[in-house]
Amino acid sequence: METDPFRIRGHVPEFDAIVSEIKARSASTRARLRMREIAYGEGASETVDVFYPDGISDRRPVHMFIHGGYWRMFSKCDYSYVADTITGSGAIAVIVDYALMPHVRMEALVDQVRRAKQWVFQHIASHGGDASRFTVSGHSAGAHLASFLFHRQEAFSGVSAALLLGGLYDLKPLQSSFLRSEIAITDREVADLSPMLHSFDQGCRAIIAVGAEETPPFHQQADAFSLRLRQQGLSVRSERLEGSNHMSSVRDLGLPETAIGRILSEMIASVG
Repeated sequence: METDPFRIRGHVPEFDAIVSEIKARSASTRARLRMREIAYGEGASETVDVFYPDGISDRRPVHMFIHGGYWRMFSKCDYSYVADTITGSGAIAVIVDYALMPHVRMEALVDQVRRAKQWVFQHIASHGGDASRFTVSGHSAGAHLASFLFHRQEAFSGVSAALLLGGLYDLKPLQSSFLRSEIAITDREVADLSPMLHSFDQGCRAIIAVGAEETPPFHQQADAFSLRLRQQGLSVRSERLEGSNHMSSVRDLGLPETAIGRILSEMIASVG
């Protein structure tokens, strides 16, 4: 019996089946939707896949998705399927790639996703997008990274709304998890890169979602981070996804008819 609450594979029997499903769906998405791969930096991993809705239109809303994998696995190509919900909502989808730990440290990943956001602000207009209608989402480690896109380091983050799904906001417990031997999160990374210790843009509306069948730490972290954001004056909506675990919740993000798919679609629609 799995005793580490952070080792997802040990708590989700269908883990491999879900991964196979989302990779197959992602290949289908890339074959069906109009898309371009574009570099936001010079590194091999510093690219985004931009997916376009049907029809020709200008000033589309823009949504960026950041994948999870405990900062050390998966790529943007495994999560192309999320673009089905995004483009079905009339928005341009920007699916981000980033380098993986332990080849780089976590601060490099945070810098990369911030530069990907900067690419959107500087260039998305030439792709038919409207950067003033910009929203973000992320799953698991991707939710952690997405939080740094509406960080209070700037007076105005430019993020209208954020959906954080199954996220990790306090890195300290991960130091005693199975990840200790895989990515060895340092004390400095805990202090500098735990969202629970940071401040965020009050102008961003946040949705903090967690699958009802997640292990206890994911519920505890979602509750604690929601409270933290509310105390800072952000508008926060908490969502508990009945019947969902850590993997089925992100699988369903690319299905507009599911609960989490509808939440994503509604958030995109809310920016006009």
